[in-house]
Amino acid sequence: MDEPVRLTVVSGEMEAEALCGLLRSAGIECGYRPTEEADSAFEGLGSQGRQEILVHVADLEDAKALLADAQR
Repeated sequence: MDEPVRLTVVSGEMEAEALCGLLRSAGIECGYRPTEEADSAFEGLGSQGRQEILVHVADLEDAKALLADAQR
């Protein structure tokens, strides 16, 4: 099995759930996890933080296209 790659980073868990729902509805397996990147001086003080969306390498281009279409 291949290592997942980062598709994008979103602002929180709710946005990650929504984006993964969109990807899964298109048949793209995905997941998310807290990102190592700090987004502000208050990083780590809240219960949620930035999340990175992960997909399989083979699905990366399709996921990028779907994300681009959704942002239009």
